Amino acid sequence: MASTSDLVWFVGRLRRRERWRWLGTRGATVWFTGLSGSGKSTLAAGVEERLVSTGRGAYRLDGDNLRSGLNADLDFSRAGREENVRRVAEVARLFADAGVIALAALISPYAEGRRWARTLHEDAGLRFIEVYMATPLSVCAERDPKGFYARASTGDMASFTGMDDPYEPPEDPDLVLGHHLPLADAVDQVIAALDMAEPPVPH
Repeated sequence: MASTSDLVWFVGRLRRRERWRWLGTRGATVWFTGLSGSGKSTLAAGVEERLVSTGRGAYRLDGDNLRSGLNADLDFSRAGREENVRRVAEVARLFADAGVIALAALISPYAEGRRWARTLHEDAGLRFIEVYMATPLSVCAERDPKGFYARASTGDMASFTGMDDPYEPPEDPDLVLGHHLPLADAVDQVIAALDMAEPPVPH
């Protein structure tokens, strides 16, 4: 039986530099991290709309959406969450390589997993921008859009991030956004960070 050591990455005839030049675009990944209810998905959706409406290819990789399909087999144990981040990072890298701006919005609670996602992109010569939604736990719990905090507080939901499971805030994110910032202004800041990022040399 073949193993992963027997696999060879197939390089096609179309190189990244030609693909991006012909498509008139540059791929990248913007990684939104923060507690449940911090505003990750809302902001990612706003950035996606802005990018696409101005002719830039973008696609939102939402944590809940991916757990409904690609990652439906994963639980919320530490191992399950780490694998969730690994899979999303790999998918985002493929989108970015194709010339699309991937907008990954998931809690991604562990610092090591986010560092790995960044390294995966940077080793491939792709931009990776980490956006930390620094919304305090108290504000997230007050918003509680999915009712998770209420359930966790009564013991109905175990291992909930921020309460009985840790969230490790980024130490050096590319962008930190607070909860008082209007959505349109937050979108502006993400777009500005994306445009300011040093373009990689295409492979």
